[in-house]
Amino acid sequence: MTDEPGVMMKIEELIASVKNSVEAKKVYAEPYEKNGITVIAAASVSGGTGGGSGKDEKGQEGEGGGFGIAAKPTGAFVINGDDVRWVPAVDVNRLIATMGAVAVAAIFVAARLLKSRR
Repeated sequence: MTDEPGVMMKIEELIASVKNSVEAKKVYAEPYEKNGITVIAAASVSGGTGGGSGKDEKGQEGEGGGFGIAAKPTGAFVINGDDVRWVPAVDVNRLIATMGAVAVAAIFVAARLLKSRR
């Protein structure tokens, strides 16, 4: 932030804060170990930023910006001795939506087949 009253964070500062937010530490969790098994969770992290500045018809200046970050689990590395395996995270909502779409498509295909046989 700047020392001037009423002045918002500069765009460059905003971009720097986004860069600090999207880093490897945000993708891989700290290893968790129990009973000789180590688990390292992983996530897909993405972000974006935008901003701008300008003047209005009265000559008043302004600027603004923002950023967003989204993260979702992708899976985990499970380490047991010398054995390392990847265990993908299951997105149950996406799975249900996909199964629903396949079921609706199957109903339409079945209806067309029955109609064409008549």
